[in-house]
Amino acid sequence: MISKTAEYALRAVACLGNREGSSISADVLAEETKVPRRYLTRVLQSLAAAGLVHSRPGPGGGYELSHPTARLTILDVINAVDPIERIRQCPLGLQSHHKLCPLHAELDKAYAATELAFSKVTIEELLRSTSPIIPLCESL
Repeated sequence: MISKTAEYALRAVACLGNREGSSISADVLAEETKVPRRYLTRVLQSLAAAGLVHSRPGPGGGYELSHPTARLTILDVINAVDPIERIRQCPLGLQSHHKLCPLHAELDKAYAATELAFSKVTIEELLRSTSPIIPLCESL
């Protein structure tokens, strides 16, 4: 349902959220999230361009969240790197389909429901789970 890029972005944001208020280097993030360093750098650039993370250069620098985890949702993260594609018109380009056919209408309803579900879950809720496992990153 979501791309590998979106999954990697969620891993990075969950890890950053777990250490809210402190910077984490890309090397540490890559190690803890098990995301290849080069790929992670591109993901972090996309998250930064969307205003979800920022970087601090120099010793002790790294990446940190730009917003509190209580304000960031799963959907915010996904939309920053690889939004869920909704079906607005016939994907086949059929001229007779002035509205979506039943198949594509049902698929779009599922995408809409997924977006709604992701918009209701904050990163803070993921991190405050009663599970002893830290979501999407190596336990400290």
